[in-house]
Amino acid sequence: MTEPLVRMENIRKHYGRVQALVDANFHVNEREIVGLLGDNGAGKSTLIKVLSGAVPLTSGDIFIRGKKVDFRSTSDAIAHGIETIYQDSALVTQLSIARNLFLGREPIKPPRFLNRMDQEAMNVAARDLLKQVGISKNIPPTTPIGSLSGGERQAVAIARAMHFDSDLIILDEPTNNLGVAETQGVLSFVRSARDSGHSCIFIAHNIHHVFQVVDRIVVMRRGKVVADDIDPKNTSVTEVERIITGMSDEEIRDAIVQGKQSQG
Repeated sequence: MTEPLVRMENIRKHYGRVQALVDANFHVNEREIVGLLGDNGAGKSTLIKVLSGAVPLTSGDIFIRGKKVDFRSTSDAIAHGIETIYQDSALVTQLSIARNLFLGREPIKPPRFLNRMDQEAMNVAARDLLKQVGISKNIPPTTPIGSLSGGERQAVAIARAMHFDSDLIILDEPTNNLGVAETQGVLSFVRSARDSGHSCIFIAHNIHHVFQVVDRIVVMRRGKVVADDIDPKNTSVTEVERIITGMSDEEIRDAIVQGKQSQG
């Protein structure tokens, strides 16, 4: 059996007496888009923060391609190929598209000891990246992020993750507060990320958006993963909503089995 790209085992996260994660098990395979669903307080954001290195786990283990890792910061996660794109895109609005794409990883002109940024190299790469993620408008790479639409900002954030060859791109509510056209653009970017060889975790309150792009759905409730093998092609939105809101463990297993049988 092929080792998953990412495997999280028995993850616990406590904030004092509050148990945000309780023995959560989660995995993502190579070139797979996983939808992570659950009500507010289900533990989705905490699980992702642990995986992205933003918060330390209380106990449990994380493996990247079968090798155990210890994330003490977001830099550790990035070094292992994990990039997280938050709802606000984590972009600097005053800086240009090109600067945001390379923020903290700017190419340096030779001789390197002068430590001069290679602005032209960043601009050239930025133009290519914007085309790759579906921005057809001729937007100059020197354009400040603050003048872009919400969908265009998300595109820049996704382009940054794709350019630095991230193995796993985590998208936290990427379609929230976007218009219809911009939402479809972001969903298209997610598909293109998979086609380019990346894996993705897609978190969204809009379950219909999740169904459009993911290969597998994972549902969390009260800090636990209650279902991790839901096939969106053989499961209805209504059935997944029932799992999110309180279907019993036995009912969840039966529903998943029925979905697999109908597929066969």
